[in-house]
Amino acid sequence: MISFPPALILIIGALLLIILPRQTRPAAFLVFPALAFVWLIYLSPGDNLSATFLNTALIMTRVDELSLAFGYIFVIITFIGGIYAYHNKNTTEQIATLLYAGSSLGVVFAGDLLTLVIFWEIMAVASAYLIWARGTSLARGAGMRYLMMHLLGGSILIAGVLLHISQTGSAVFNPMEAGLSSYLILLAFCINAAVPPLHAWLTDAYPEGTITGTVFLGAFTTKTAVYALARGFAGWEMLIWVGIAMAIYGVVFVIPQNDLRRLLSYHIVSQVGYMIAAIGLGSALAVDGATAHAINNILYKSLLLMAAGAVLFSTGKSTMSELGGLFKSLPGVFILYMIAAFAISGVPFFNGFVSKSLITSAAAYEGIGLAVILLNLAAVGTFLSITLKLPYFTWFAEPHPVEVKKLPVGMYIAMAITGLICLITGLFPQILFSILPYPIEYRVFDTGHIIETVQLLVFATIGFCLLVKISKPKAGVVLDFDWFYRRPGKLTYQALVVPVNKFFGLVENLSLRAVHYLTAVSINPVYYLYSKVRWNNGFSAEKKSGLLPVYDPDKQRYTMEPIVIIVVVFIIGLLGWGLIRL
Repeated sequence: MISFPPALILIIGALLLIILPRQTRPAAFLVFPALAFVWLIYLSPGDNLSATFLNTALIMTRVDELSLAFGYIFVIITFIGGIYAYHNKNTTEQIATLLYAGSSLGVVFAGDLLTLVIFWEIMAVASAYLIWARGTSLARGAGMRYLMMHLLGGSILIAGVLLHISQTGSAVFNPMEAGLSSYLILLAFCINAAVPPLHAWLTDAYPEGTITGTVFLGAFTTKTAVYALARGFAGWEMLIWVGIAMAIYGVVFVIPQNDLRRLLSYHIVSQVGYMIAAIGLGSALAVDGATAHAINNILYKSLLLMAAGAVLFSTGKSTMSELGGLFKSLPGVFILYMIAAFAISGVPFFNGFVSKSLITSAAAYEGIGLAVILLNLAAVGTFLSITLKLPYFTWFAEPHPVEVKKLPVGMYIAMAITGLICLITGLFPQILFSILPYPIEYRVFDTGHIIETVQLLVFATIGFCLLVKISKPKAGVVLDFDWFYRRPGKLTYQALVVPVNKFFGLVENLSLRAVHYLTAVSINPVYYLYSKVRWNNGFSAEKKSGLLPVYDPDKQRYTMEPIVIIVVVFIIGLLGWGLIRL
C-alpha cells in the first residue's frame, strides 16, 4: 500500500511553478521529475492506493512491472525535456508541460477506468496548449482540431467506461472481453494511438507546436495509448494487422513530406504501428517488445524532434527545400541526429535494433511470416527517409541563404544525454530487459539477424543514391485524412456555428437593451416618464438610434414641470390609498 500517487508530484509541481520567481522556474521544473523518479524507485510491484466512490472500488494507483516501465521513461524524458527547454521562460508552457507529463503518468498508474478517464482528459487539454503556445494562426487552428479530436475520443472513452461499469459492476482496468463497451474503449485508445484514419490530428498538430513542446507531444500521448492497449487488449488478433498497416502507412506518407517535423510526425504513426502489432500478438515476448519499443521510441524520437527543433530554432526554417549545407554551422546537431536516425532505423548496436528484433522475432515465433516481411519493409522505408533523405537535404544538399544563430547550451546537453542512452541501451540491452513486464532471455546480437539487417540497409542506401535527384523535396501540401475535417469543416461552420452565433448575438442585444431600459427607469423614473410625455431636442440619441432616451447635458438640464408634479402626487396618493385600504 502506498499513500501518494506519483502523478501528483508533477501536477503539484506545475501548480508550484505559478508562485516561483520567473528566473528559478526552469531549474525548479527539473526538480519534480527527479523527485518522481526517486519515488518510482521506492515503489514495488503490488503496491496500490485504493478508495471507494459511489459504491465503486477505485484503484487510483496500481504498481506493477508494466506501469513501472512506462513510468520510468516518462519521468526520464520529462527531465531531459526540461533541460532542452531550459532557455524557455514561458511560465504557462512550463505549467502545461508538467500537467501533461503528470497526467500521462497518472494514466499509466491508474488501476481503474474512472481514474484513467480523469487523467486522460487533463492530458488532452494540457497538451493542446503546447500547440497553441507557438502563437501562429496555423498553430491555433491545428490546436483546436487537435483538442476537438481528443475531446471526441474522451467522450467515446467515457461512454465505454460507463457502459462497462454498468455491465460488470466493476471499474477495475483489467484485460477486456469482447463487447460493445470494450469496442468503444478500444476506439478511444486507437484515436490517441493515431491509428489511420484517426491519425491526422497528430501529423496536423505536432509540426505546429512550439519547439520544446513538440518534444513532449511526441513522447506522451501515443505512448499512453500503447500502454492502455497493452493493459486491456493484448492478444486481440486484429491489432496485428492494424499495427502493420500503420507501420506501412506512415512510411508511405513520409515520401512526399518537406517539413522536418511533419516527416517525423508520420514516423510516429509508423513506429506506434510496430507496438500495436506486437500487442496484437499478445505473447510475453511480444508485449515485452512493444514495451521496449515504446521506451526506445520515446528516446530516439525525442532526440529526432530535438534536432529538428534545433534547426528550426537556429535558422527559423523547418522545410528541407529551404535548408541545406548546415553541416558547417550545426555539426553537433547532425551527429546527435544521426544517433537517433540509426536507432529508429534498426541499425545494429543501437537501441531500436533491440526492440524491433523482439517484435519481429515474436511474429516469427507465431508463424506469421507476412508480418515479418511487412515490418522489415517499413524499416527500410524508415532508413531511406530518416537516415538518408532528411539529413542529406538538411545538412549536405545545396545550401540556401539562411542566417544561423547560436543554440542554447541546454539543447546540446539534452540531445547528448538522450543520444548516450540510445547507445548504452543498444550496446547493453540487458539494462532495458531488466525493467520489462516479463522475464526475458533473448539473444539480440544473433549473427544471422545482424547480417540480414545490414544487407537490407545497404541495398536501401544504394537505392537512395540512384534516386537522390528525383527525391528532392518540393514545397506543397500533401492531402491526408485531415481533409475530411478541414474542407467540410468550413461548410459545417457556416451551416451550424454561424447561425448559432447570430442567434446568441440577437439574444445578447435584446438583453442589453432590456438592461439599458431598466437602468434608465430605475435611475430617475419621474424624469423618464416626463421624457416620454414631453419630447424635446435633449434626446437626440433616441431619435437617431431608436434606443432608450439619453440625456444630453449640453442642451438641457433636468426640470420639474407642473405635469410631472401632478403625476407624482397622483401616484403617491394612489399608493397611500392602497396602503390605507390594506
